[in-house]
Amino acid sequence: MAVLSRTAIRLALGTAIAAAATLTTVAAPPATAAPCGDSSSTGSSGNSSLGGNSSLGGNSSLGGNGSLGGGADPVEPGSGPQGALPTWKDSTSRIVSWVTGPKSPNTTLNRFTISGTDLGVAWDNGHGQTLMAFGDTFGWCNVTGHQWRNNVLTRTDDDNLADGLTIEPGKPGDTASGAVVIAPNDNYATEMIRAIGQDFVEVTTIPTAGISLGGKQYVNFMSVRHWGDAGVWDTNFSAIAVSSDNGQTWAADTSTIRVNAPVTLALPQDAPTVNVNNSRFQQSGYVRGHGDDPYVYQVGTPNGRFGRAYLARFHPGDILNLAAYEYWTGTAWTSDLGALSDDSAIVKDQVTELSVAWCEYLGKYVMIDGDNGIRIRTATAIQGPWSAPKTLVPAGAVVLYGPMMLPHSPALTSTTDNRLYFNGSRWSDYNVMLVESKLNKNW
Repeated sequence: MAVLSRTAIRLALGTAIAAAATLTTVAAPPATAAPCGDSSSTGSSGNSSLGGNSSLGGNSSLGGNGSLGGGADPVEPGSGPQGALPTWKDSTSRIVSWVTGPKSPNTTLNRFTISGTDLGVAWDNGHGQTLMAFGDTFGWCNVTGHQWRNNVLTRTDDDNLADGLTIEPGKPGDTASGAVVIAPNDNYATEMIRAIGQDFVEVTTIPTAGISLGGKQYVNFMSVRHWGDAGVWDTNFSAIAVSSDNGQTWAADTSTIRVNAPVTLALPQDAPTVNVNNSRFQQSGYVRGHGDDPYVYQVGTPNGRFGRAYLARFHPGDILNLAAYEYWTGTAWTSDLGALSDDSAIVKDQVTELSVAWCEYLGKYVMIDGDNGIRIRTATAIQGPWSAPKTLVPAGAVVLYGPMMLPHSPALTSTTDNRLYFNGSRWSDYNVMLVESKLNKNW
């Protein structure tokens, strides 16, 4: 696990405050990245590089014409590496469709200037619509800067996912349309949360979790300082961005900044939190407590793909008040963040980018993650014990990472329908696909 050195704490604090001033109407600094053919640049190679079992690292040589994208040529020059949809299925899971990319049914390159992106963190906006936040995003590869954005947001009203996930067009000023676009560029999805765009300062900002509370949208994101080897990256901090207009505009709340540092410092009340245990909450998943449980839970992991999973809870109205959070120590809840240790982890195995939800079909909480194969764990109580992982997509079958569950999956809302849908990212195509998995009552 990589964290900031003592000498970098001041830099992290400065970066945190500078990056917190976010506007969707301001373009990101020019950048290039591996999906458009330059593996030495600042883009998403760290987030998308596959650690663990995968042979596809962050420096995969993906040319502008995409020779690794499923064996097919791109739609046209400059459209990135996406190839044909893999035709894979077994008794548990199947690939349904592309969600993003020029070859997706949503034709996101022409409609939103998205030729490549990843993650697709998904949550219900409180009114039945699904919002999806994506990571590093690229447009036309033959345009200077590749039309790079740190992150983008799309919306969908599609809750029948058996035949794919449909994203409607974006409409300027329409807070329910398929993407946030601004006239006259109604085919260009705008950026959610800005970043400085400089290696070893702040390369990018990546959404890791989203939730709707009290009519507002909240996204937990990480500020990435540097992409390292496959599955390894350094963060400056994590923080929460807030939107009051269904994702049209976002502002990061500086009081929620968790600086990733190996020390605990006493700072003024309005300064970012610096606690050695902040490293355990650099990436996140949100889930509401089931039934009469009044809490919202945050499952946190360190930066990268080689940490354990930890647990915090808060009342919905306190999401921006870190002082009101409580933490699971392994035996009890405490308001003392410093009480956490490695033994506090609810999952002590290595965990990658994850999503967590209550599953009506199983009558349990479910957590899915993976950096090649995709796995699921279950628990009757959010603090565990969590089960051993079960395989949803075998390692090597499709090579996916960052599985993000769709909130309107039948398995999450029905006691009789076992179909779980999630967004899975594929590095070789640098795009997101929809996967269906059938859950087993014995899990």
